[in-house]
Amino acid sequence: MKVLMINGSPHENGCTKRALKEVAASLKEEGVESIFMDIGVGESVAHGCFACGGCASLHQCVTDDSVNEAIRLMKECDGIVIGSPVYFASANGTLVSFLDRLFCADRGIFEHKAGACVVSARRGGNTATFDELNKYLLISNMFVVGSNYWNQVHGNSPADVEKDLEGLQTMRVLGKNMAYLIKVMAQSKTAKPAIEKKIKTNFTR
Repeated sequence: MKVLMINGSPHENGCTKRALKEVAASLKEEGVESIFMDIGVGESVAHGCFACGGCASLHQCVTDDSVNEAIRLMKECDGIVIGSPVYFASANGTLVSFLDRLFCADRGIFEHKAGACVVSARRGGNTATFDELNKYLLISNMFVVGSNYWNQVHGNSPADVEKDLEGLQTMRVLGKNMAYLIKVMAQSKTAKPAIEKKIKTNFTR
């Protein structure tokens, strides 16, 4: 059992990564492996979505960068945790570009898998960002995992996050809840809901 950890921060070992590591440690205690991707670091995402429609037939993005790498990894994973710093009460722009393309390219790889989002802020804007990220999961037929509070940590540095005992506990509980859900789903694969073909209603004159 594996979970894909997406670090959307430009800091490879910043506050967001610290939160994700706490989730990963909790998953490991429950026998679930974590695979990390630091997509906010360097130039791993070339651009946002061009809306070219090429992914409809390819089931991957026409630009072969970290988005397609994530698609390949997600096919082998049972869940995903998306982490982002808070910028102006919103997710990192690089991460949003990445997620727009990822969830558009192959929605099927997410269906009936476990998903969660975590956010990191110095002080405020957490819940707006948390809500923004959860929408990718909720529109993709995923089972969204919660914790004992909103999935957020506070601090201006990883050292600050270490002092946010409530935030770190929230991450640990999230990891345990996700591991539980993944194990339950693994035991009842034949009981998964049927997937209906998507109906799109366009209101025109």
